[in-house]
Amino acid sequence: MKTKFMEAMDFRHACKAFDETKKISDEDINFIMEVARKSPSSFGMEGWKFLVVTNEELKKKLRPYCWDQVQITSCSHLIVVLSAIDSVKVESGIPRKRFERRALGKEKTDIYMGVYANHLKDVLPSDENIYSWTARQTYIAAGNMMTAAAMIGIDSCPIEGLEKENVEKVLELDTTKYQLSMLLPLGYRINSQSKQLREPFEDIVEFIN
Repeated sequence: MKTKFMEAMDFRHACKAFDETKKISDEDINFIMEVARKSPSSFGMEGWKFLVVTNEELKKKLRPYCWDQVQITSCSHLIVVLSAIDSVKVESGIPRKRFERRALGKEKTDIYMGVYANHLKDVLPSDENIYSWTARQTYIAAGNMMTAAAMIGIDSCPIEGLEKENVEKVLELDTTKYQLSMLLPLGYRINSQSKQLREPFEDIVEFIN
């Protein structure tokens, strides 16, 4: 199992061009998205949403606002990773519903709600601060998606080089509910993988006993 996981880590790279003739199967894309769904999030709030774009015209509309990167249109599936805004606010009622999934009873749920609201008292009043908080969590899901994809031979390339507001307009997002975190093209490489470059283990990892 460890060997297979490390093979996936060695396989994964920021794929700069995808083979447009190769498409990801429904089974494989559903597997990758299920990995995203099961990813951890702060307080279990799942402050995200994932749009799976295969519409070629929509990808063409998005590309000019993504530094004209070819991955946007050459990929098989373009994953739009969104950060939740409204649904993590106490007044939306959704945090309480998500705590209630634990079937702890009203008293304990009220305690959890109090801890949640108090811990995030400086975050929740501002959409900008909420976005900063939930966007960080989307990267956990994105990392898991990329590794899951690599384990079944699918390439990826996380993209932050974009015009956030313009991409949101093309997607007709209600930014009071969701805002763009990043784009994640998925597909199959058309060129050979470049050599993976990393700093030595001993320079990156320090054990404190």
